[in-house]
Amino acid sequence: MYPLLLCSIVSVAIIIERAIFWLRMTRRSDRDLVFRILELAERGAYDVAYEAGKGSRDYIVRMLTNGIAHRNYSLPRALEMGADEGLKRMKRYLNILDTIITVAPLLGIFGTVLGIINSFDILGLAQIAQPQVVTKGIAQALITTATGLAVAIVTLIPYNYFLSRIDYFSKEMEKFASSLEITFEKGQNLEGGAEA
Repeated sequence: MYPLLLCSIVSVAIIIERAIFWLRMTRRSDRDLVFRILELAERGAYDVAYEAGKGSRDYIVRMLTNGIAHRNYSLPRALEMGADEGLKRMKRYLNILDTIITVAPLLGIFGTVLGIINSFDILGLAQIAQPQVVTKGIAQALITTATGLAVAIVTLIPYNYFLSRIDYFSKEMEKFASSLEITFEKGQNLEGGAEA
C-alpha cells in the first residue's frame, strides 16, 4: 500500500501542477496578437511584427516571433524549434503520469498476490478450524488491487485531457506556422518577380 500511496500523491501533485499550467496558458493566449503578427508579415513589416510579439507569453506568438527573427536563415526550422520548445513544456511530467497509470494496477495485483500467499501460509501452518479467518485475509489482500485500479483510473482521466490539449495546441501551432511560411514564400516570390 505504501508504493500505491506514493503513486497517488505524485499523481495528484502532477495533476494540480498541470491544471495550473493549462489555466495560465489559456489566460496568456492572445489570438488577436497572432493575427496581427500574421497581418504585419503579409505586408512585409517583419521588424514591426517581431517587436509586436517580442516578450509575449503566448506560445504561438513566441513560435512566430522565433520564426520571424530567423526568417532569412531557415524559417521552417526556426518555427519548428519554437513549436518544440512550447510542446516540451506542455508535455512536462506526462511520462510520469503514464508510468503511474501502468504501474499502479500492477502494484495492486502484486500486493494481492503477496496477501493471498500469506493467507495460505497461515492456513497451512496453523490448520485453522475456522477458514473465515483466511477468507478475511484474502479479502483484505484484494484491497491493494482495488486501490491500484482506483489510482490508475483517477490518473487516466486528467492524463487524457492533457493529451487532448497538447494535440489541440500542436495543430494550432502547425496551422499558424504554415500561414507564416506561406506568407513569407509569397513575399519572396513577389520580390523575385519584381527583380526579374
